[in-house]
Amino acid sequence: MTRRFVTSLFTVFMLASVVSICYAQSQPLLTHHVREVTLDGQARSAGRLPAEQRMRLVLVLPLHDQAGLDQFLKDLYNPSSRSYRQYITVDEFTRMFGPSQQDYDTVVGWAEAKGFTVVGTSRNRRNVDVTGSVATIDTAFHLNMGLYQHPTENRTFYAPDREPTVDLPFRLWHIAGLDNYSIPHTTVIHIPQGVTPQATTGSCPSQSFCGSDMRAAYYGGTALTGHGQSVGLLEYAGTDLTDLDTYFTNAGQTNNVPITLLSTDGTSTSCTYPNCDDLEQTIDMTQALGMAPGLASLVMYVGSTDAAIFNAMATADPLNAQLSSSWTWSPADPGTDNPYFQEFAAQGQNLFQAAGDGGAWSSSSTIYPADNLFLTSVGGTDLETSSPGGPWSSETAWADGGGGISPDHFAIPFWQTTTASGCSNCSNTYRNGPDVAANANFTFYVCADQSACTANMWGGTSFAAPMWAGYLALVNQQAVAESKPTLGFINPALYDIGLSSSYDADFHDITTGSNGDPATTGYDLATGWGSPNGSGLVSGLITSVNAPGFGLTASPTAVSVTQGGSGTSTISSTGTNGFDSSISLSATGQPAGVTVVLGPKSISGAGTSTMTITVASSAAVGTYRIKVTGTSGGITEIVTVTLTVGKPPSGYTISASPSSLSIARGSSGTSTITTVVSGGFDSSISLSATGYPEGVTVAFSPATIKAPGSGTSTMKVTVGKGVALGDHTITINATGAGVPRTTQVTLDVLN
Repeated sequence: MTRRFVTSLFTVFMLASVVSICYAQSQPLLTHHVREVTLDGQARSAGRLPAEQRMRLVLVLPLHDQAGLDQFLKDLYNPSSRSYRQYITVDEFTRMFGPSQQDYDTVVGWAEAKGFTVVGTSRNRRNVDVTGSVATIDTAFHLNMGLYQHPTENRTFYAPDREPTVDLPFRLWHIAGLDNYSIPHTTVIHIPQGVTPQATTGSCPSQSFCGSDMRAAYYGGTALTGHGQSVGLLEYAGTDLTDLDTYFTNAGQTNNVPITLLSTDGTSTSCTYPNCDDLEQTIDMTQALGMAPGLASLVMYVGSTDAAIFNAMATADPLNAQLSSSWTWSPADPGTDNPYFQEFAAQGQNLFQAAGDGGAWSSSSTIYPADNLFLTSVGGTDLETSSPGGPWSSETAWADGGGGISPDHFAIPFWQTTTASGCSNCSNTYRNGPDVAANANFTFYVCADQSACTANMWGGTSFAAPMWAGYLALVNQQAVAESKPTLGFINPALYDIGLSSSYDADFHDITTGSNGDPATTGYDLATGWGSPNGSGLVSGLITSVNAPGFGLTASPTAVSVTQGGSGTSTISSTGTNGFDSSISLSATGQPAGVTVVLGPKSISGAGTSTMTITVASSAAVGTYRIKVTGTSGGITEIVTVTLTVGKPPSGYTISASPSSLSIARGSSGTSTITTVVSGGFDSSISLSATGYPEGVTVAFSPATIKAPGSGTSTMKVTVGKGVALGDHTITINATGAGVPRTTQVTLDVLN
């Protein structure tokens, strides 16, 4: 204990010394934090936060080897890869992709040296939770914490006036908690005035739907209950479990699943009305439990920042394979939470996110993180069942359900490219949503806020997301029973099923209704692929674990070619689960002046093709991504090769012709000296000669080749009568722009 304390003091002392020396080298962060409205004047300044006010922040360290993680995830969800669904543990993820222990200790020591109190650390070395005064924050991050009048809401918010920087030897990823411009809100809405409740076949009071009705409609069986599985819920406020008890009592049901209320950052897990509203929290629990009543556990992760909640989900012991979020917000940087979502995928966790309740997405929609690449976005439908607790009858798109083209401009993921080409309203550039859907209409029974329960008054994709989390628990229960890996991130499998012949058996394809974008046959921007079609999707998702397929790799994955040159990369395919079909290859993405030839253009399930890249001298300098697409039947795989086009090295060459002269005593001979420049070289080149014997004279005409430096000069060699017979060497020296070059001419002196 004493040794550790002394080491800590030494670390703090050394960090304080480094910080004092390196202030001028303060590092910017890898994500941005400043709100546009504070820069362009939309949000008027309302003063400064009191210097003595204390705040809680999360210092987030970056992952390392991002390229390696990207490839790992692609292999992890590629059926042809040996790594297919070979998930890693939290400790393995930390060792492979997390910050080093040294970097983590450095941040902890730096924070303490700056006057912060470290109140929380994380096992994956990503988050350092600290508290400190506003004065400490201003000084540590070289900014001013200001108050601003919100441009669209009747309140003030606090935010930094500039991007934070830190006096560390490396860059931090993010600082969570620096502003409250966007307050997370739930994706649940009250039925509009004048709208008539529509549920007539629910088994809860007033014929409204219970969570168990959703289980009957979307699963329809009894064998699977979620046994052995756990669900994690994201919540920005706690709950009062008496509301959950009231719900089950009034529904005539019993909940046997243990509920854990977990504070991720000191946020209270209790919620008493009117100081706190637990409507969303109770909805999330009832829908997850209604779909999977036999769960091993349900954990509610309560926190005040996305960083605290998501990291707690990523480091739980044990991990929840099924996660759900029914809250949305608008971060200053949409990429902020990407590392957490990628960690979920690497560890075999799937996050379902409500797609929002404002209809079709627009560029200004606040639906984050519903359009992120590494989660499953859930849209809304209007469901009808044949009877209370009875099977699915029909379904249309819910008018208020979220969906559309990514407002945050997330690039289209590999698993969605083929789908987008068959969807007229979809983007081929950006991520499309939702991925799936479920009932969200004003047809539910709800108990909250220690008040009288309501029927057919509330709706929203808030109901749909936890339903899907419960449904995945059924699938993973079946996978475990069959000794197969659990599903992990399901989007690649969902889209493979959607494009397969089993689509109609696995999904309810919703083809009527609209959220602003119409529901159509197949994938659409209102309902995605649709809702689960009973046990069909359970079987379909499990079958996808062992589906025949192939993968593509490139070696090398990065090729550098100068203008006028060429390079190659070998494209290899690997088939799994009996795949032996031919694969057609094509390349796209090459710029003007670059030619790509694949030879051969068709390979077997385990074959290779050489991609030859030829770059014309006129091709523009830059970095390009060449996509090689392999197709076989309904399977499409893409591998990307990064091409860097550069200029040839700036310089010149010198040569002599002829390079051998035979000259008799008393006579002369000549050789032509030629210089050729490349890579933008532009300078005159002076010529001289050395090494020749006494009695020989060497003269150049001209003695200087003018800029840009390409040209010729005649070298005249005169041999005196007394020069020794035999071979001699003349060295021609060239100097241009301070760059020396030489060539040699052999002189044979004759009698």
